Amino acid sequence: MTQNNREMKLGAFFMIPGHHVAAWRHPKAEAHQTMSFEFIKRLAQTAERGKFDMVFLADNYAVRRNNQKVLGQTVNTLFEPFTLLSALSAVTNHIGFVGTVSTTFNEPFNVARRFASLDHLSGGRAGWNVVTSSTDVEAQNFNLEQQLLHEKRYERAEEFVDVVKKLWDSWEDDALIIDKEEAQFADPSKIHAINHKGEWFSVAGPLNISRPVQGHPVVIQAGSSEAGKELAARTAEVIFTAWQTLEEAQSFYADVKGRMAKYGRSPEDLKIMPGIFPVIGRTEEEAEENKMLLEDLIPEEAGISLLSGMISVDLSGYPVDGPLPDLPELDQINGGKSRFQLLKDLADREGLTIRQLYQRIAGARGHREIKGTPEQIADQMQEWFENGAADGFNIMPPYLPGGLDDFVNLVIPVLQKRGLFRKEYTGNTLRENLGLKRPVNTLIESIKETI
Repeated sequence: MTQNNREMKLGAFFMIPGHHVAAWRHPKAEAHQTMSFEFIKRLAQTAERGKFDMVFLADNYAVRRNNQKVLGQTVNTLFEPFTLLSALSAVTNHIGFVGTVSTTFNEPFNVARRFASLDHLSGGRAGWNVVTSSTDVEAQNFNLEQQLLHEKRYERAEEFVDVVKKLWDSWEDDALIIDKEEAQFADPSKIHAINHKGEWFSVAGPLNISRPVQGHPVVIQAGSSEAGKELAARTAEVIFTAWQTLEEAQSFYADVKGRMAKYGRSPEDLKIMPGIFPVIGRTEEEAEENKMLLEDLIPEEAGISLLSGMISVDLSGYPVDGPLPDLPELDQINGGKSRFQLLKDLADREGLTIRQLYQRIAGARGHREIKGTPEQIADQMQEWFENGAADGFNIMPPYLPGGLDDFVNLVIPVLQKRGLFRKEYTGNTLRENLGLKRPVNTLIESIKETI
């Protein structure tokens, strides 16, 4: 066992049929199964066999339609998270299910109710990945021409999360009585209105479903901007983040955990899990061949479009084998600020051309790519885990099902042998498996203080 008996936490990040922008073209990818529940069920059961903590689903609310050729070259099909995760919870027993839901184009009551429902239906295995939507094409599907300003999106997000938590707490844990003889289904004195009135939301409550099994479904956040770090330090229990170097990851880890004390939180109350894109081979040569195959499959236009979207700058008019053009200052970017800075720094540090940069991010999308034998993959994960850079990792298989199968069959046994990862599930809920405390009912605590 590692120092202090720490074990890695692992998420299986499902992007169907794989994370690489050209995953669907991989000869071993089951691309024809993209819309098949049986296929995704098999993936979830594989992840559970590997003892992953959670399945993670990303989401967005638009198809990038500015380039017809790219539209035809890339996968633009995404299941609505609640529908899929509810179905998967019925065919698994232990693994958690994390859905991405934006605070920009939803309402707190609906989100609180859906996650409470998923938590009850799964027996306490739900998690919410809190994001803000950043693109104009998404805004145009919700009665707007342009996206909200970055700082406004985060102001809305902070209040949104607060309201959702109040709604989860609007029922006390023992509010349900179900006494047939006394004709009492619930104790009305233990069901509370929240009467929230803020800058963004006015919500009376209470929720029309009892308190979730976990108290609160696990709250996960993915932003790494200044506003994102502050929101995470105050509200998040898991962070999915993207870093290229050990030093960057260590700095982020120390920064966010160092902010928590002012919110009355302990560093152990938050698990930081960078994304990694593993390219696995039984030999170093095979791993390199697997990487080159993926790069060769990228349509040029799709690569340029992906990179343009990630840095919020249209690169289609620039020479693909030339450097990035002069980019705007960070404060002029209204998209994802942290990812813009990460990719700009990567290109500057390594002198990458536009083609080389899109090849680098076509799979990991700004997260760290690690390549090698199972032992080498485990070495790199262990280095970050044991040196203050990560509490675990969100695994991004290049293509499916092979990328997930290889990680479960080849890498996880190495991690288990080194005492870095569990051999069996130890808890009944996602919160328990992650080593997170069940939250107290803060709404009830505040009510008691006023009495």
